[in-house]
Amino acid sequence: MFKYHCLNPISKVGLDGFTAQYEKTDKVEEAEGILVRSAAMHEMELPENLLAIARAGAGVNNIPLDKCAQKGIVVFNTPGANANGVKELVIAGMLLASRDVVGGINWVESAKDDENIAKAAEKEKKKFAGTEIAGKKLGIIGLGAIGVKVANVARHLGMEVYGYDPYVSVNAAWSLSRDVKHVLNVDEIYEQCDIITIHVPLLDSTKGMINKDAIDKMKDGVILLNFARDLLANEEDVLAGIQAGKIRKYVTDFPNTTTAGKEGCIVIPHLGASTEESEGNCAKMAVEELMNYLENGNIVNSVNYPNCDMGICNQAGRVAIFHKNIANMITKFTACFGDNGINISDMMNKSRGEVAYTLMDIESSATKEIIEKLSGIEGVFRVRVVK
Repeated sequence: MFKYHCLNPISKVGLDGFTAQYEKTDKVEEAEGILVRSAAMHEMELPENLLAIARAGAGVNNIPLDKCAQKGIVVFNTPGANANGVKELVIAGMLLASRDVVGGINWVESAKDDENIAKAAEKEKKKFAGTEIAGKKLGIIGLGAIGVKVANVARHLGMEVYGYDPYVSVNAAWSLSRDVKHVLNVDEIYEQCDIITIHVPLLDSTKGMINKDAIDKMKDGVILLNFARDLLANEEDVLAGIQAGKIRKYVTDFPNTTTAGKEGCIVIPHLGASTEESEGNCAKMAVEELMNYLENGNIVNSVNYPNCDMGICNQAGRVAIFHKNIANMITKFTACFGDNGINISDMMNKSRGEVAYTLMDIESSATKEIIEKLSGIEGVFRVRVVK
């Protein structure tokens, strides 16, 4: 029996995927698996028996990844599960910015008591006249699950699409419309595009990348859309760009005191993935990842450990070892089993930066003595008996 704890409300669609082997607990210290959305975990005391954390969403800034890695706690996210919901809101944001729909709606609200509102509207509507998006150049920074979907829809809307992503995955490349122009320098996006949308993770290298230097390279009247993370843009520089007439509209899904209520800003209350379908998809994927790991030791979509999938174990035992990515570790592991007459029938070792994960199927159960020996090897963080 495995116990799991939810730090945030998790869609019932996902939780219904748990089998009878799983029990929900209200006590986090009892949990072997944690499901989380936005709850802050950096100051949280992590239980000793905690094996995995599954984030029902893409961003993991609320989780202490390095700390978890050192404790042999696998952190999962759900890339692509909410991509369609975010894609649709990005397209909506593009249209809102291009047509000043918000300004028009606000005018109607202010004139709701005017009995001649229909006649007045014919005079006022020119103030809210905008432009169409067909024929415009859209620049997409980041061609992950969301960026690819935005690109493909934009092509169907008649836009000329430029995509920038030096690390585009094979799967993303296969999914991307052949009509999207893949550029090798982000400056080409800044200089050529009428509308720019950003879809990259928040890293030290991307924080504040939309800044004065980037904005100065952009076309006059550019529309900026940020549905990824607010800190990707230096929003003080964005406001200065709006005041100078360089930026026509800034659309963001992250309300804060810098942009809320400011002229030229359309601020949405973080609705990108807040659809019934997206929340259900994220929850289902998170539960599946958690179950696959707890039952089989397989890692799929981890953000702090490498992917490692050996399917269902058909041998007598399976052992998982979390360790530093240094030389001679495998030799030491195999020696522990060999010295005790246990044959290793299958093995997989994967690394990610400074950490590594080794999964071993063995033909007889691992003894307490072997687990203690493995745990005592310098550079080993954790040893887990999966079966």
